[in-house]
Order: sequence, then C-alpha cells, then structure tokens
Amino acid sequence: MRYPDAPRLDLVEDLHGRAVADPYRWLEDAADPRTASWSAAQDELAATLLGSLPGRADFAARLARLLHAGAVGVPVWRAGRAFSTRRDPGQEHAVLRVTEPDGTVRVLVDPMALDPAGTTTLDAWSPSWEGDRLAYQVSTGGDEESRLFVLDVASGELLDGPVDRCRYSPVAWLPGGDELFYVRRLAPERVPAGEEQFHRRVWRHRVGADPGSDVLVHGEGSDPATYFGARTSADGRWLVVSASIGTAPRDDVWLADLAGGGELRALQVGVDAQTSAWVARDGRLWLHSDRGAPRSRLAVADPADPASWVPGAWRDVVPEQPDGVLADVALVDGPDGELQVLAVHAVDATDRLSVWAADGRGRLADVTDLPPGSVAGVSAPPEGGSSAWIGYTDYATPPSVLRWHAAAPTALTSWEQAPVAGEVPAVRVVETHATSADGTPVHLFVLSATGRPDTPRPTVLYGYGGFNVSLTPAYSAQALAWVAAGGVWAVANLRGGSEHGEEWHRAGMRERKQNVFDDFAAAGEHLVSQGWTTPAQLGVMGGSNGGLLVGALLTQRPDLVAAVVCSAPLLDMVRYELFGLGRTWNDEYGTAADPVEAGWLLGYSPYHRVVEGTGYPAVLFTTFESDTRVDPLHARKLAAALQHATGSGRPVVLRRELSVGHGARAVGRTVELATDQLTFLAAYTGLRRAD
Repeated sequence: MRYPDAPRLDLVEDLHGRAVADPYRWLEDAADPRTASWSAAQDELAATLLGSLPGRADFAARLARLLHAGAVGVPVWRAGRAFSTRRDPGQEHAVLRVTEPDGTVRVLVDPMALDPAGTTTLDAWSPSWEGDRLAYQVSTGGDEESRLFVLDVASGELLDGPVDRCRYSPVAWLPGGDELFYVRRLAPERVPAGEEQFHRRVWRHRVGADPGSDVLVHGEGSDPATYFGARTSADGRWLVVSASIGTAPRDDVWLADLAGGGELRALQVGVDAQTSAWVARDGRLWLHSDRGAPRSRLAVADPADPASWVPGAWRDVVPEQPDGVLADVALVDGPDGELQVLAVHAVDATDRLSVWAADGRGRLADVTDLPPGSVAGVSAPPEGGSSAWIGYTDYATPPSVLRWHAAAPTALTSWEQAPVAGEVPAVRVVETHATSADGTPVHLFVLSATGRPDTPRPTVLYGYGGFNVSLTPAYSAQALAWVAAGGVWAVANLRGGSEHGEEWHRAGMRERKQNVFDDFAAAGEHLVSQGWTTPAQLGVMGGSNGGLLVGALLTQRPDLVAAVVCSAPLLDMVRYELFGLGRTWNDEYGTAADPVEAGWLLGYSPYHRVVEGTGYPAVLFTTFESDTRVDPLHARKLAAALQHATGSGRPVVLRRELSVGHGARAVGRTVELATDQLTFLAAYTGLRRAD
C-alpha cells in the first residue's frame, strides 16, 4: 500500500540519560496544517479500504439488529417514585423516565429531544430525597463537559441550569430539595494555562441561585488532579466527602455533622486504601472498604463517635471472602422487618448474590436463581422495604432488571426485560484458564456456536487489564455477530482489573504493567494450543487502556496475531501525561518525570518499540476527534510509525470520527464503527461468511 507522506523528524531527546527518538512529534498538533493534510489523506485511505472489504453488508445488517436491542437501567427509588433509563429498539439514546406510584410512566429527559442530531448524551442524574426534583447532566459532541440542570419532576419545568464545568460531578441532595452539594471546576481564568480540566472543588448550591454564590465546602489546597465524591444522609444530618488524586486506588474520607457545626472530620486520610462511606436509615455509618481486606468487606461504625472510626473498631457485617470480591450492596428489610444486606460478590469474573444479617450474624442465604452473568447494580428504597432491584446482563441478554423479595430470599423474578430487535444468535460459553509467563492462571470466557474447539476458527481476543475494571459477562452485539458468522470470541480477565480484588489490580499497574501484556499473550497462546484458532486466524481488540494493551501486544508479539483493532488508545507512554486527562493516570502507569518510572514506561511504550522491517499484523486504529480523555495523537503517531516500518504488506489504517468522544454515543454511530471493526478483523483473520 502507498501511505500518506509523513516526514520523520530527526528529534532525539535525553530522558534521564536515555536517548528517546520522537520522529512524529509534529503529529501531536491537530491544528498543524501538515497534520490536517495527513489526517485527511488517512481518511481517504481508510474509507477506500474499509469500504471495499467483503462481508460488510452482512455485518452491518446483523449489527444493526443486535445493537438496536433495548437496555433497561436499575431503578432508583424516591418516595414511591422509580427513576430509571430505558432504550427501545430504534432509539438512538436511552431516555430517563419516572414511574409514579400508580404505574404511570413519563419521560423526563430525552437526549434526542434535546438534540435531534444525536450528539448530546445524558451523563448522570440524581433525584432529590423526596423525588420531586431531578438533577441531571448532559454533554454535547463527545467532549464530556457536563452541564448541570435541575427540573421539577411533576411539571417538567426547568428550575436551574445550565451550570457548566461539572464533568464527573456527584450530586448529594439535602432534604427539601432546595439545596445540594456538587463538584465543579474552578473557572479557567483562576487556574494556570493548560490546567482547565483540573482544580475541582466541592460546593453547596441553592437551586436557582447564581453558581457564583455557591458556598465552598472542600478542596482548597488539594492536588489539581483530585476527584471528589459527596454523599448525604436522607435526614440531612450527615455529609461524607471523599477525595482521590486522579485514578489512584486510595482515597481520603471526611464526615461532617451538619446539625452540629458542619466541620469535616477525617475518617481516613493518607491511607493506601479505598473506603466508600455513608450513613444509612438505621443511623449507622456504613463502610465498604478494601482497607486491610483486598477483596473488600462491609462494616459499620457510629458516625457520632470518632473512636469507632478506627478500623480496629469497625464491626464487620459482610467480612472479606476468600473467593469473592465484594462489588455492591443494598440494605433491605427481612421478613420480620429486621435489616438485611443484599451483597454482590464477583467470583472468577461472574457475579453472585447473597443475603446477610445487618447485625453481623453472617450469611443468611444465597440467591440461587441468579444465572451466570453480571450484576449491574442493586437498588432498594432508602426509606426501607422488603424488595430490591438488580440489574442483570450476560453475553446473550441485554441489560434488564430482576426483582428480589425477602419472602423468597433465594429467588428472583423478572421486573423489566430489555426488548431485542430480532433473534439473538445461539452462543455457548466455555470458561478456561491460560498460564501467564510467571505461572499465574488467567481466566478466559470463550464464546462460540459449538462450545468446543472442534476446528481452528478465526478468533477475536478482547481484553482491558487496568484501572481496577472487571470484564464480567455482558451483552455484546459484536461478539454475537462474530460468533453467528462462524468465529470464536474470547474475553481475558487480565491482571490490572478487579476480578480478584485490589491485589490483582496492583499486580498489573506501575512497575508490574508488563504482567498485563504477558497475560494477554498467554491467553492468545492458550487459544492456539487448545485448538480454538491459529496465529494466522487470531485477531485482538481493545480500547482506551485496552488500546494500550493491544498496542503492546502488536509491538511485542507481532508473530502471535494476524489483525489488531486498536481504539482510542494510549500509545506514547513517555508523553501521555501532557495531554487530555493523562496526568490523572500516573498512579496507574507511573510518570516519565521520575527516572525509574520512565524506565518502566519506555520498557513497553508501543510507539517506542516499533522496529523497521518487522512483519506487523494488519492494524486498524479508530479514534474520536472530540475525545478529551485520550488524545487522538497517540494513534496518529503509532499509525505513522507502523506505516513506515512494517515489512508484512498487511495494511495499517487510521479511521477517524468527528463530533464524538471517548464515552457514550448514538446507536447508529456505534453500528457504523462496529461494522468497520468486525469487517476488518474478518478480512485479515480469514472469516469469510457473515450471514
């Protein structure tokens, strides 16, 4: 192939005594006319190649049916009202609804009504304790720059907003619905140039008032990259504020008695652990923490007695389990009115439900009706009740909601099922384990039509491996379409995730990041050795941190795979902190400002491991020009480097999208992206039938 011209700079910098070449530094600047011209030429190349690949129409039709399956969110209950999201087949975005006590359902926020172009997304929402007001956040064009609004639930009247600079802001209401706590960045003129995405503070806001009159609650003097959380008790007495620097797996937590002066007092400060704290309707301080418990535990203390805040004084309700990671909890009323806990534990990346006595007497029951799959949250009315609602999905079930009732604690019933547009292909799931380079077992889900490696088939291996993210079973239109076409789809649970708790996460971060790439390579080798596929039929796919994962694999093990889809990736690990939200991730990866940590980063940075003349696999980069998390410059630089260096003759293609970012998008745009990705993988792994 003839690629667009990309001049190579003779640029070599000294990094703590190491010579580091950066021949494509100029591609970092999207406004540079050279970058614009090069990108336009890449657009033309991508459109020509992707448009000519066989099987495209078949994949597009099947993905359109599967991706237009519905989705139902877990209801949030307030004073008899249930707030939840739902997307039906044919809708581009989910709508936010309220279900009244009499069963009447009304739409409160419809992103398509706000923006018929489909570029506006609903980022977050929170009803008041009385359920009569709703705070919600939207952003447009993929920039994730959330704007906060408040509406009256009964009338739909807009009461407040837009309040800007609310990206990643929690909302904690005070009783009465007149005031709330939230997080907002400082105005751009108040921060150093280039730091406009940082410098958050916790504020107290009166609905309808000028945000300029908000009362500063917390955050002065904090690290600029700090994220904050805020929670209130339903009676309005207690406020919990948490803080973490970037995505570091540790936080500081403070508790304030708003009826007693409102001073924030330290519950956990300077501790290498994460603790989520809140005061529930029983008046106790509840603590979901991995402090001294890497797989997490649930404990209680007395919010009015700081002596009980010391971990040694905590009283366990759900102790740390040897084989399960505590992921979520809900407080419910048992058959006799006694308080109970419905707990979610992840065991080898599959979720389990169990019931525990809130007085610490231990486990009462296992919910045996839960099928193998994932729990996407549990919810119960904060004022109490004997029911709970569970979000559920698996590889063939779109996000739906189940109901639990204390009268039958082992059972579940269907509450709201997501509709499916057309037939879901039959898929069988096999669980297996690969062995990584250091002997660590790595769990895989393998999806196929047969459930056995009867003959080597074109296979896609998907992974993430970072930021404590767990890859549990979830409905995937891409996986289903691939299996329906005769292929195999595999998901690897790599170190760096949360599948086995915080120790598993830390085994794949910072100086141990190479473990993640070794795990992924071992997963690919396992699929080959077990007869599922061959290197000539193996493709890999990942996005964001998963884009770094597949970028590392293609530069470290180009012999193992035939095709790579690398989406919204991090790839230049020497300079990643300088762009987007990169500086918030240096606890996960390390910082190039430190000589030792720079060595870690250079050891695997995909952009710096390209070797001229290597037979690289076929590579498709997919980027989103409004991405404010991971700058598209990463894909531009590695695409140029691989186009120059590859000796295989297999294509290296860069596909760009405008007016879309790192997160949520309209279904129609998802269909287009997924079609290009699967068609590319099919063409270069030998999957020929997509009907």
